Amino acid sequence: MRFIILVKATKHSEQGIMPPQDVFDAMADYHEQLTRAGVLLDANGLQPSSKGWRIKWTGGKKTVVDGPFTEAKELVAGYTVIDVKSPEEAREWARRFPNPHNDDGEIEVRQLYELQDLGGSEEWTNRFQEMEITTRK
Repeated sequence: MRFIILVKATKHSEQGIMPPQDVFDAMADYHEQLTRAGVLLDANGLQPSSKGWRIKWTGGKKTVVDGPFTEAKELVAGYTVIDVKSPEEAREWARRFPNPHNDDGEIEVRQLYELQDLGGSEEWTNRFQEMEITTRK
């Protein structure tokens, strides 16, 4: 079961202000623990939304909207993806997640869909499994 731990943005992360070294040290230690446990799949921080854009579909038309985006608390500043045996194990790892901002903040944990959850045809599932195997190499 794969879960993503989403680090919510703050006004500081949206301004590109890096957290203090002790936050980086705590995150490195946490990710090292995940690696030793064999559950870490990926982890990274995201640049501020001012360096990003969104693609919006309205009435069949596609529009590109450049950042920055408002409501920092609704944005994602980073993520960690883990592969665990149960939601309880994911919850336990999330409880151990260090405070990513050294201030008030929030993380959100969501389970990722697995191919079998999506209910596609066998041909569709096989096609995506082949792509997944190729991209994980």
